[in-house]
Amino acid sequence: MDLRFPDAPGLDDLRTYVARAKAADDDGAIRLQAAGATLAAYVGILPGSGLMGEGAVIGLRVMPLAEPADVDTTVSLASVTDRLAREGSGSTTLPLPPTTVSVGWAAMAPPRSGWERVGAVSAEDVYTVAREGIAEVASGAPADAGSQAVTALRRHVWGRLTTTTPPVPAGGAFAAHVLGFAAPGSEVTVWTCGRWTRLSTPAGHVLIR
Repeated sequence: MDLRFPDAPGLDDLRTYVARAKAADDDGAIRLQAAGATLAAYVGILPGSGLMGEGAVIGLRVMPLAEPADVDTTVSLASVTDRLAREGSGSTTLPLPPTTVSVGWAAMAPPRSGWERVGAVSAEDVYTVAREGIAEVASGAPADAGSQAVTALRRHVWGRLTTTTPPVPAGGAFAAHVLGFAAPGSEVTVWTCGRWTRLSTPAGHVLIR
């Protein structure tokens, strides 16, 4: 099955989004969920832990389609990257990869309603939190550190709350930065619903479990 976009820039938008997500997690996945002429593209930026997936950070970009589609599939970012490369620039069609993958975050369904706005933070604050966290992870994880040590460090750095008002999980700021959602000079609104926190801009959303 193919997903058809209104124009080449529409598919290029997905191409950029996938490339950014892949830079954050080279072995990552994307959930493509289409209902009618709207595509919701979810990507996992940070994995959660435990049965409830605490600490999971998920990016969401919503895009228009040229034709209605009924799709809900989770595939590797690498497979989507390959198909986008084959299509080349100027294309408006994404052939869906046939091989699906199973990832824990894709099984979690963020609420569609019931969100309450609790405030906003500046894009500059998001950038600062993200850059400081990236530097802390890099300096605290030497080349010979084991994978468990690196995972524990990342969970510590990205799991804590920022000193902004309102405070948000640092991992959410990291995701908004790496996905390009927080443009300089813009505002990032903060929403909550039950266990979930959402950071939203016109470019996309970050969902934190």
